[in-house]
Amino acid sequence: MLRKVTVAAVCATGRKWCEAGRELAALWRIEARGRCEDCAAARPFPTLTMPGRNKGKSTCSCPDLQPSGQELGESGRVARLGADESEEEGRRGSLSNAGDPEIVKSPSDPKQYRYIKLRNGLQALLISDLSNMEGKTGNATDDEEEEEEEEDDDDDEDSGAEIEDDDEEGFDDEDEFDDDDEHNDDDLDTEDNELEEIEERAEARKKTTEKQSAAALCVGVGSFADPDDLPGLAHFLEHMVFMGSLKYPDENGFDAFLKKHGGSDNASTDCERTVFQFDVQRKYFKEALDRWAQFFIHPLMIRDAIDREVEAVDSEYQLARPSDANRKEMLFGSLARPGHPMGKFFWGNAETLKHEPRKNNIDTHARLREFWMRYYSAHYMTLVVQSKETLDTLEKWVTEIFSEIPNNGLPKPNFGHLTDPFDTPAFNKLYRVVPIRKIHALTITWALPPQQQHYRVKPLHYISWLVGHEGKGSILSYLRKKCWALALFGGNGETGFEQNSTYSVFSISITLTDEGYEHFYEVAHTVFQYLKMLQKLGPEKRIFEDIQKIEDNEFHYQEQTDPVEYVENMCENMQLYPLQDFLTGDQLLFEYKPEVIAEALNQLVPQKANLVLLSGANEGKCDLKEKWFGTQYSIEDVENSWAELWKSNFELNQDLHLPAENKYIATEFTLKAFDCPETEYPVKIVNTPQGCLWYKKDNKFKIPKAYIRFHLISPLIQKSAANVVLFDIFVNILTHNLAEPAYEADVAQLEYKLVAGEHGLIIRVKGFNHKLPLLFQLIIDYLAEFSSTPAVFTMITEQLKKTYFNILIKPETLAKDVRLLILEYARWSMIDKYRALMDGLSLESLLSFVKEFKSQLFVEGLVQGNVTSTESMDFLKYVVDKLNFMPLEQEMPVQFQVVEMPSGHHLCKVRALNKGDANSEVTVYYQVSWSHYAHGRALF
Repeated sequence: MLRKVTVAAVCATGRKWCEAGRELAALWRIEARGRCEDCAAARPFPTLTMPGRNKGKSTCSCPDLQPSGQELGESGRVARLGADESEEEGRRGSLSNAGDPEIVKSPSDPKQYRYIKLRNGLQALLISDLSNMEGKTGNATDDEEEEEEEEDDDDDEDSGAEIEDDDEEGFDDEDEFDDDDEHNDDDLDTEDNELEEIEERAEARKKTTEKQSAAALCVGVGSFADPDDLPGLAHFLEHMVFMGSLKYPDENGFDAFLKKHGGSDNASTDCERTVFQFDVQRKYFKEALDRWAQFFIHPLMIRDAIDREVEAVDSEYQLARPSDANRKEMLFGSLARPGHPMGKFFWGNAETLKHEPRKNNIDTHARLREFWMRYYSAHYMTLVVQSKETLDTLEKWVTEIFSEIPNNGLPKPNFGHLTDPFDTPAFNKLYRVVPIRKIHALTITWALPPQQQHYRVKPLHYISWLVGHEGKGSILSYLRKKCWALALFGGNGETGFEQNSTYSVFSISITLTDEGYEHFYEVAHTVFQYLKMLQKLGPEKRIFEDIQKIEDNEFHYQEQTDPVEYVENMCENMQLYPLQDFLTGDQLLFEYKPEVIAEALNQLVPQKANLVLLSGANEGKCDLKEKWFGTQYSIEDVENSWAELWKSNFELNQDLHLPAENKYIATEFTLKAFDCPETEYPVKIVNTPQGCLWYKKDNKFKIPKAYIRFHLISPLIQKSAANVVLFDIFVNILTHNLAEPAYEADVAQLEYKLVAGEHGLIIRVKGFNHKLPLLFQLIIDYLAEFSSTPAVFTMITEQLKKTYFNILIKPETLAKDVRLLILEYARWSMIDKYRALMDGLSLESLLSFVKEFKSQLFVEGLVQGNVTSTESMDFLKYVVDKLNFMPLEQEMPVQFQVVEMPSGHHLCKVRALNKGDANSEVTVYYQVSWSHYAHGRALF
């Protein structure tokens, strides 16, 4: 029997979602991207969102609370160059898969790379990934591909029991706690959804890389080239080129082709680059390349499609408007001097692309074609293709297909002459901003000269590694002890907004507590004291070598990444780095040049800093409104007493100092011998009333890493909504307590995560196995000796209120919470938890809850990787001995019971809580009984 439930969170304004069809499909081309190396330790600095992309997610271990047919003429273009041969042809003789030795790659990377430049000027990087092919080349058989398509269907099934805080606002990720990972309200014990276990992740990668081929093309032109009278034209063109080509005129043909063959496509527009990418099953890769290349050879861009696609762009803009990250970006861009392109409205919307052009008699269709002919030229383009083909095969395909892209012979636009764009009276002020979410955050920003030319030294990376440090002597450690801050991010995200040919941004963003908001000037002063200390000491070779060693280790033993993400990253790297550094330019530190580091460091002074203070407490104090996103803000001079102090030779803070030597950096990489029979899957090697242990030795990847996961199961958590909230508070305070002592492990590429699962505490650690036991023991020690001060308890509970509220105001998370409330037995909704928290909980009740939680448990563990079975048993023994708990009185199944819905169709409507959000969320849920599922899944 088929039952359907539709759960809709309707926006408060009553505005409907954009029409189904092409408009919605276009929205799904928004790209989630963001590469960041210039950040605190190994933690990615949050990335700002740009038109055409989703919000780049930032993860960290800081204690965030959990919870048409018209032909193009050749006017303006030079004749196409030779299309049937590349400049590299013949130089490799008869070798079928010989890569370029000039391209430096990781010793653990099985792929082969070849660089070619076509006669039309297009540069291409070919990536042959024949790993796991067992000697096979050429195309997979039809049967193999059909089997893979069936596997795709299975992969798409939703667990149906996870609320994700999908805010991912890049620059603002520091402002909100990661509910999906740590707050976990509905995590389905999280491990079932996140594929965190090594074997599951490896299998997912294996399936992806074996069946998917991917390509990305970067045009070296972006929104900086927008004409003044058509804001958002570059972004609009990114959409329009997908609307059919002369050879394949069907407007939605490429999307349909990819969907039919298990693929997807995407695109994004940045300040100086526009990136397109797709993936598809391998045997359809050549045909997909041909269809895709036509968008750059002869796109139709028919006039009739313009209005439809404008609606897609406008819908994307509406989706972006409630984002505090986008709001801060637009506000920051408005501070640039007149005439600098950073002040432009990159997104575009119906007003700028349809209504205003009509009013001013501007032919948008003609201007689109003009823009395409001027800027979409082959010699501005870099292409990356990856597949399980030989390099010779890929070279033949690329030369045959992409040599037809025209080259107009015109020089690439250059904005490098627009120096010092933020040397204006509007900078070096205090901006108070009213955010969408309940947050307090202080962002301190400097605009530096472009730093891209220093990529071999990466001065901003060195500085951000120190500024973002969370160990003893760091900015955040000091602020946490004062109960003024919860998290800090520092650095440069390497997006077009943060680093381009005209400037580089260095920002420090601090998530403040309520008390921290009241002392935000003192918080800023602490930052300036730390920077002054760094300037006085100067760069230190020990620090540089520590960073270099950590990143060399990670690069040497790097795991294969998703092909789509990889090719996208590589095609942008080709725009930035020389041939030998295509793979390493954004990852490694090559040279220690203290003078380059010092030059950047010495510019980070209070007199050149701009302050942005976000808080709901600014409501009523902000009389200005940003034009495009409606952000309420005010401008004021820095308070005179602080301005005078920062001009003087102010004293250093003796509590701030450089980090000590890192004891967690791995130095032993030997692969361990087996001490038990090899197995395909984890096997249970310990089973007692107190716990059990599963073990799997790595016999496939053979890298010196391990993964450890322990689930401390207790029936206490789900007894009441108040208990669930107390558990959330407990896990957040435990994470807060661990932040400083565990930070050195984090920067040494040892990752850990504490998750407040529905049935218990989940502890996950992974990384190089050499020092991993030290980190695991540290976590268990802090768990066993858990304590909290009243100040920390108050700080965490107040922030948790903001977290719960921020979940409730977003239609997508509210809709998911309502759906799961309908479907799950014994479920506590976010509203239940929010009410329980608002009713008031005490530190005494928390400590009593934690004591009871630790007194009676069942512990289930999994150890995988470069660890022996004997060593793995020590992990379980350490937990049992250290916590000294009693076994559960009866077995507790870690399962979810789902309500069987009555027959028929049911509709639940929910009004969203944020009246200013024009977006809606619709969820359609189908329920199939097991009897039907067991009889051939006939309903699908």
